[in-house]
Amino acid sequence: MSVTQDAVHVGLVGFGPAGRVFHAPVIGAVPGLRLSAIVQRTGDDAARAYPDVTVVRSLNDLLDLADVTLVVVATPTLSHADLARRCLEAGRDVVIDKPFAATSAEAAPLVDLAERTGRLLSVFHNRRWDGDFLTVQRLLGRGACGRPLLFETHFDRYRPRRNPDAWRERPQPGSGILFDLGSHLVDQAVTLFGLPDAITADVRRERDGAVADDGFDVTLHYPRMRALLRSSMLACDNGLRMVLRGTEGTYVKHGLDPQEERLARGETPVGPDWGREAPEHWGQLTLATNDGLLRERVETEAGDYRRYYENVRDCVHGNAALDVTAHQALDVIRLLELALESSRLGRTVAWPGPGRA
Repeated sequence: MSVTQDAVHVGLVGFGPAGRVFHAPVIGAVPGLRLSAIVQRTGDDAARAYPDVTVVRSLNDLLDLADVTLVVVATPTLSHADLARRCLEAGRDVVIDKPFAATSAEAAPLVDLAERTGRLLSVFHNRRWDGDFLTVQRLLGRGACGRPLLFETHFDRYRPRRNPDAWRERPQPGSGILFDLGSHLVDQAVTLFGLPDAITADVRRERDGAVADDGFDVTLHYPRMRALLRSSMLACDNGLRMVLRGTEGTYVKHGLDPQEERLARGETPVGPDWGREAPEHWGQLTLATNDGLLRERVETEAGDYRRYYENVRDCVHGNAALDVTAHQALDVIRLLELALESSRLGRTVAWPGPGRA
């Protein structure tokens, strides 16, 4: 960023887990972004955590602050579309926490509105900057495993009891693990391999008393390869994270990127080694050679969620193209909807689905 460019003043809507753990500390760690205001309807958590930031009680109060030009919507999914629309209509650039919206019917008009008004609109698909994903991206780029045949990715947790107070676990549009964690896995797969030809899914409730989906297996069909996306709330081991299998080798990775855990502990992203992973967690690459199998540990790329917001900052100043576009995020929502349709019908469904060719 040029030193002559003014800082982008950011308003954060919502100070729940997404706003408090992910957005606020990452925004504050990016040069050229200034967290200027937070909307927290009740409570004083935000004021205590950020005493130098203006805390307001409503979106209208935030939009009255003329210096705030970028608004980050980090609220429950059902409110995303309305809040983002109001911000775009008020002439603000907008970042929305994933998932984009509860339905593609809500998301699509936002894409059109942003284009008509000339405003930036992006969705926080921060897992493109997980170290494991960056490592797979690097291996694919140099053809380390040959032609890809299978990409399998897991995003598991162990939460055996339903939390009735959590909006993500209520029976409503945009809730459930498919829209929550599945949005990351779908975005990663499409970033690596493009849009699929078809999708097959099993979306289910695994825990006793569950009222929203808490487990899924999704297969994205590509010519000559498959991407398998899996998640469960009943995985109690530090299990499989990613597998990339190709004609000449296989890469296997266990364990999640360390950034979420560090952010949840209250750490702030600093320095070039922020998202670096300990060697004992590196994945293994197995290659087929004329002399047999060759196995080697592969250093995991350093993940860094700051890079998402650095790109947004540069786009606001007109110095870069947007990494996560609204059109890409809309495709993710449409794929999630097709996954639900596939699971309901018990069969494979084609992309892009009825009426979207």
